[in-house]
Amino acid sequence: MILSIIIPTKNEEVFLPKLLESIHKQTFQDYEIIVADNKSKDKTPEIAKQYGCVLTQGGMPGSGRNLGAQISKGEILLFLDSDTELGNEFFLELLVEEFQDQKLDCAVPQVFLEGKFLDKLYYAFWNILVMIFQKISPFAGGWCIFARKEMHDKINGFDERIVLGEDSDYAKRIGKIGKFRMMKGSKVKVSPRRFAKEGHLKIIIQSIGVGIYWAIKGKDDKGNRFGYNFDIYKDEEKK
Repeated sequence: MILSIIIPTKNEEVFLPKLLESIHKQTFQDYEIIVADNKSKDKTPEIAKQYGCVLTQGGMPGSGRNLGAQISKGEILLFLDSDTELGNEFFLELLVEEFQDQKLDCAVPQVFLEGKFLDKLYYAFWNILVMIFQKISPFAGGWCIFARKEMHDKINGFDERIVLGEDSDYAKRIGKIGKFRMMKGSKVKVSPRRFAKEGHLKIIIQSIGVGIYWAIKGKDDKGNRFGYNFDIYKDEEKK
């Protein structure tokens, strides 16, 4: 098997079907889907089973990804947030080919979303920053990360002590011993729901705060000092 798709979840019955539908429409079919669920109280586990996913125990995003990777069979791991959607039906075909042709160890695609101007501006800026720093100091968004299974195991996966920024720490550690790049073959669609729930100012302050703290201290592995919440959307989405 070439690809293992790993999705950490908690109460994602609204968004998970959209992601799974976008995966099932892909022209590339050599994959398995692993849903690492963190004790969801809604229909998330049932939905995962309906779509033929392998269901396993989850946790916070970092530990959920690691638990999924432990049972994966693919040569390449693809970590996806449950509120993303693959940009088009050729997404996997194009990016797996690009990942292999460039002999990458870790990679992210460009991001897009259908939202307000400030949402689009934030992610356009994100794409530019990742492209500029990809060879110097890689960073990544947990919404979509490709990684070679061999390299994932070599660095012992995601650092589960980190609550916010574990995705960028993961990319940096692989980038130190392997090849990290932003891929251009296709884009992943992300949700603006965190902006809608927490506000642009809070997210921007969190992003800048994490960047400054990491530049001074290395990384935040002592707890959730930046106030990240994994499960804050359920009631609003059902409405």
